[in-house]
Amino acid sequence: MLYAVICYNSESVIGAWSKEKDDAVMAHHQGVLAKFAAKGKLGPVARLMPTTTATTVRTGREMVVLDGPFAETKEQMLGFYLFDCDTLDEVIAAARELVHEPGCMEIRPVQFFNPGVLKTAAAK
Repeated sequence: MLYAVICYNSESVIGAWSKEKDDAVMAHHQGVLAKFAAKGKLGPVARLMPTTTATTVRTGREMVVLDGPFAETKEQMLGFYLFDCDTLDEVIAAARELVHEPGCMEIRPVQFFNPGVLKTAAAK
């Protein structure tokens, strides 16, 4: 079963981290991810840019494109991990290891996944 583990925290808290703190948190995450990658249980991982870089497309009477996410939340979605785990308990264990800082990890089963085809600059 594929599970999305979605990372939430306050962008103002994360944005105030020093480079050293951010590097240490990311190194911790890389250590956790390496264990699951070695077992063939890790899919795509993405760290999102801040919500200030977001653009929203909203339907209504007329479709509009707006700068920003316009989310009234205390925490923002910072990124996600995709795990291929046999049980919910297995992915909960991964999320527990990842969330060593304040914030939360939301776990959702993935109903549909299409990896698509992305061309990187290195592949061109």
